[in-house]
Amino acid sequence: MQYKLITGPDDSTFCARITEFLNNGWKLHGNPTMTYDGKTVIAGQAIIKEDAEKNEECCLK
Repeated sequence: MQYKLITGPDDSTFCARITEFLNNGWKLHGNPTMTYDGKTVIAGQAIIKEDAEKNEECCLK
């Protein structure tokens, strides 16, 4: 399984990045997180993707 934590300013670019990952087979993992650094809201979202090879091995047994 692959895991990534995507972070960045909470704007349309961040949303587009998450959407691109979802369109490429990644899934949201847990809730989004947000913080404020004094001038910008920073968002974070964990995503996961199953390894295709491991899934195939699982199904071949």
